Amino acid sequence: MARDEGGEGANIQRLLASLIGEELAKALGDLGENELVLEGVEISADELEFIIQPPAVPKVIPKPEVVAKPRELLAEKFEIPKMEWTGSVVEVKLGATRSEGGTRGNTIIIGGEKAPAFYTFIENPKHRPAISLDIFDTKIRLAKAVRLAYQDVLDNPPEWARMCVEKYGADMVNLHLVSIDPLIEDTPPSKAAETVAEVLEAVSVPLCIGGCGDPVKDLKVFKKIAEDFKGERLLINSVTLDMDIAKAGKMIGETGHAVIAFTSMDLNHARELNRKLYDYVPKDSIVMDTTTAALGYGLDYAFTIMERARLAALMGDEELQHPISSGSTNAWAAREAWKALPPQWGDKLLRGPLWESVTALTLLLAGVDFFMMMHPTAAKTVRTVIDSLSKRIEEIPKDVIYDWITAEV
Repeated sequence: MARDEGGEGANIQRLLASLIGEELAKALGDLGENELVLEGVEISADELEFIIQPPAVPKVIPKPEVVAKPRELLAEKFEIPKMEWTGSVVEVKLGATRSEGGTRGNTIIIGGEKAPAFYTFIENPKHRPAISLDIFDTKIRLAKAVRLAYQDVLDNPPEWARMCVEKYGADMVNLHLVSIDPLIEDTPPSKAAETVAEVLEAVSVPLCIGGCGDPVKDLKVFKKIAEDFKGERLLINSVTLDMDIAKAGKMIGETGHAVIAFTSMDLNHARELNRKLYDYVPKDSIVMDTTTAALGYGLDYAFTIMERARLAALMGDEELQHPISSGSTNAWAAREAWKALPPQWGDKLLRGPLWESVTALTLLLAGVDFFMMMHPTAAKTVRTVIDSLSKRIEEIPKDVIYDWITAEV
């Protein structure tokens, strides 16, 4: 634009500048003492834009607070959590004394829990888990570690039973009638009954009687034994879903024995079998076995099923409110328990008992009430742990607890 100081154009420019100055001064007046002064400036523009940025404020970083190092532990009161369970496990008595119609020197009661396993801060368990040791009515293939423990009595079931009780402290004896298997010796029920009589004569503890796994032959043998030894309160091992449940249940119920209800790892199957047995057998005569898988061969599944069964029972599931049995002897089916392996696996004579011990101890924490075991060292280990876990908190010396809390690893 051409400058014309004396012309009309110049007047217009001065008027615009005056108006702009007034508006700018008014806008900046709100800033307080801050002023913007333009001197000797002549502006010629179609549009005028002012951008005023606030001054940068330096960030003040506070000094870190110095915290004094603790010199002692804070005193804090611990209150035991209160848990309420609406259900409980039924008690099952095994064996019968002379006054009860049997010949046993003592009886064993399992079950009765009102809280999960070893929750001694809630309740002191009424009955300890029972441990039985396995014996067989005929020679079978056994791991070397087992043979060495029983090498003098392997062909003599009564003496084998006596050794289990008198030398190794078994609570019960679990007699497996393997010879009745049609594919082995096909021993008749009468012969099996004779073996049971001999073992009953040799020991005074309650007896568990196991079959061969053939549902037809087992039922025939169980019927003979149940009738011949009525009043002994034997634990029949076992009734399954593929057996004639009506005949088996009626026979057990009428003769007053107890029974193991054996199913695969399926709680629905366990409920189904128990429900069918209720028509013939009192609830306090049923023990559940949901299958034991050994360490490395599905132990986690076995534990989960047993734990779920126990928790469901405590929460009110009446069809699962039964003591739990574990065939921990199944650990010897794991090849790592008996097979010769590279040196890093360790001595197989120790590996086998360890394999059975870990299998049983794991399921002990799931709530197992009755253990069927084989190696005496494994059984002793489980018994020792039961003794320790059964102690209530107030029974443990405080210095032991504090030593553990302050221990350096």
